[in-house]
Amino acid sequence: MMLGMSQEKLGEQLGITFQQIQKYEKGTNRIGASRLQHIAVVLQVPVSFFFEDAPGPKPGGEGFSESETSSYVVDFLSSAEGLQLNKAFVQIEDPKIRKRIVELVRSLASSDSEE
Repeated sequence: MMLGMSQEKLGEQLGITFQQIQKYEKGTNRIGASRLQHIAVVLQVPVSFFFEDAPGPKPGGEGFSESETSSYVVDFLSSAEGLQLNKAFVQIEDPKIRKRIVELVRSLASSDSEE
């Protein structure tokens, strides 16, 4: 979804059907290491991308505490609005404008919490 690539297109590039992609996505079928590596190459992400929310110790983590930050960021970027906002934001080249947008969003968020 983040790349705007359909399951059908991904399946074509991997030489499998989109139904197989759906089974991988839902966890119905397991993905072998070589297939996972191939998917990472097609999607142009490191293999570690697929394990970001996996249970287990996090580098620099504190004991048994879990990072809430990564969870809400992933949830946000997985939403349609988050994806649209992120795509539009990265197209802004001027760092001053980017900073002003962040300030605007912060002020809107704080005004919502005051009501």
